[in-house]
Amino acid sequence: MATPKEMLTTWDKVQFGAVLPSFEDPERKIRSKFHSYNYTVADWRVEKPVFNRELCIDCDFCWVACPDSCFEVEEVVNKRGKKQAKIVGINYNLCKGCAVCVDVCPTPIKSLLMFPEYVDNDEALKQWPKKD
Repeated sequence: MATPKEMLTTWDKVQFGAVLPSFEDPERKIRSKFHSYNYTVADWRVEKPVFNRELCIDCDFCWVACPDSCFEVEEVVNKRGKKQAKIVGINYNLCKGCAVCVDVCPTPIKSLLMFPEYVDNDEALKQWPKKD
């Protein structure tokens, strides 16, 4: 069986159905040597997710669903006095543009939308659908 390094020498030679585990040892939280924290996947991206803080309801679905942990979070205390993660941005060095975050966003006008890689984030925010 091929090792992850052999399977992913280049993007076009990825073995169909390959799984890249995040952790070598999940019990001790030791990250796999072949993971997006060690190997950039950003150059795969054709589109990128853009985050609109004003529309976010802090459900954290995007953060939980992201396969590459590219969301930057800040720990805050909510109205009930419980600790909660608040999304503050996206680390584009880790993001491969898979759009899972956009798919799981539950807001009526999504707080995450995909835009072409070359579109500046400020320009993308100007193009956002408006609330009725």
